Amino acid sequence: MIRVLPILLAILVAIAMYRFSAWRTARELDARSTELMDPALRDVTSRMAGALDLPRIKVNLYEIAPINGLAAPDGRIFITRGFYNKFKSGEISAEELASVIAHELGHVALGHARRRMIDFSGQNALRTALAMVLGRLIPGVGILIANFAARLLAARLSRGDEYEADAYAAALLTKAGIGVAPQISMFRKLDAMSQGAGGVTPAWLMSHPKTDQRIAALTQLQSRWEG
Repeated sequence: MIRVLPILLAILVAIAMYRFSAWRTARELDARSTELMDPALRDVTSRMAGALDLPRIKVNLYEIAPINGLAAPDGRIFITRGFYNKFKSGEISAEELASVIAHELGHVALGHARRRMIDFSGQNALRTALAMVLGRLIPGVGILIANFAARLLAARLSRGDEYEADAYAAALLTKAGIGVAPQISMFRKLDAMSQGAGGVTPAWLMSHPKTDQRIAALTQLQSRWEG
């Protein structure tokens, strides 16, 4: 019979780890970011703000090289210097960068940061329970199987969040009059960047669904809305 106390302790440890990670991330972001004030982006962000009935959308510039966008647990939106440099060089358009911002807004609006804390706690509990059971049945290997199962669950939950944020971004971009096309072209450009960098995937695509699957989902949404 599974003992409950180790599982409860695993959940408490997971919550504490998540909160510490969120605190450490906030400190890092505070130290290495400033508000992104670019007139060339003002039009698209203003259109999205209008679609959301907000006075403006604040975007922060995170001074690191990888190509990434992120939504902090406190609700702030960040674009990395690496991503912004691609925009400044003309490799991506204002509308394409806006699609990344819209995606991160989706994570905030849909409560994914809060859900990830719950998911992480559940994964830790699952890992502990499986390790206890499988460790007895398959000594030495059971823990490895438990860890693998927990990682599979985490990946599946993460992909679900990305599809939801993609759909939110598509709806917002459509309402703002920008459309889904820049979102699709952004994915294709990121794929091309990864191939041109010897297979190194931009950080924004890591732990995410496959690009062609995301594009197919967006195309389906676009057809439904236009139909």
